[in-house]
Amino acid sequence: MNTSNPLAGGRIAGTVGPPLPGVSVRIMGEDETVCAAGVVGAIQVKGPNVFAGYWRMAEKTREEFTADGYFRTGDLGELLPNGYVKIVGRAKDLIISGGLNVYPKEIEEKIDSLPGIAESAVIGVPDADFGEAVTAVVVPKSGTSPSESEIIAALKAQIAGFKVPKRVHFVDALPRNTMGKVEKSVLRERYATR
Repeated sequence: MNTSNPLAGGRIAGTVGPPLPGVSVRIMGEDETVCAAGVVGAIQVKGPNVFAGYWRMAEKTREEFTADGYFRTGDLGELLPNGYVKIVGRAKDLIISGGLNVYPKEIEEKIDSLPGIAESAVIGVPDADFGEAVTAVVVPKSGTSPSESEIIAALKAQIAGFKVPKRVHFVDALPRNTMGKVEKSVLRERYATR
């Protein structure tokens, strides 16, 4: 655990709170410089609670830790001006469509708030024109049958056009690993040619 919303007051929805005492969190840009507040980048952490490295994997440890001892978490986020951290997704799940960054979590939250939707996962699939096409995989609530056109129309009214999924696929359940996390790699493979 590296950050935490305080128990008494100061909670900000959508954030994971400020760093814990003794923990340092920084947001790094692609050019390996610290991002200004409010700019999305790669989250790195350092502190006594961060593991020292991968057991018997010296090369992986060198890859995942910076020269000054920060661990590259693989998460993307931003540091708000008040010091709170907001996670926007995983670096490996970032979709680059037409040269623009699309953060799946933002779109998933919008889809999940629509009537008749139990949950969703947003992925990027190969696209000849855009590099990656935004694609949604949706689990409808029992007894409902939302349509692809309804979801796309609702999203067009809420988010920028380049973030709106080009396709919406419906499934009974999202694939999950033993920890319960959605396996987006399985979805990317499944829908890569559809």
